[in-house]
Amino acid sequence: MSAVIRLLIDGDACPVKDEAYRVAGRYGLKTLVVANRFMNIPQSPLIERVIVPDGPDVADDWIAEQAGPADIVITSDIPLAVRALDKGASVLRPNGEEIDERSAGMVSAMRDLMQGLRETGAVTTYNAAFGKSDRSRFLSALDTLIVRIRRKAALQR
Repeated sequence: MSAVIRLLIDGDACPVKDEAYRVAGRYGLKTLVVANRFMNIPQSPLIERVIVPDGPDVADDWIAEQAGPADIVITSDIPLAVRALDKGASVLRPNGEEIDERSAGMVSAMRDLMQGLRETGAVTTYNAAFGKSDRSRFLSALDTLIVRIRRKAALQR
């Protein structure tokens, strides 16, 4: 039996929900969209809306608690990514960048550096505009990640 892969989407600020739904539908994957407010989602037995109470990091806490080795967490939140990795989940940013154990430290350090530079006024911008090429990279990376997790599960049988 192959691993039951789920997508856990940090829904509040995710610009690639529609792309994730499309890929998950192609593979028949359960998708959980987690947010602290109501969000429209497609009518599908594979897609579930999870509304958590209001509060700082409540959605992140829920995702981190639920994440497991066959799950893919889609988020831009670095602390959530690290927590999901600790649970054995795979993590994909909306721009298609996979965060793994090797890159988590560098990504966290870069986030902290940029936050410090913004606080001192040395840098006033946040992130580059999200574009078509980011969506394309995300679609490709998600597809590759799903195939990799399925292969790994098949080899472990």
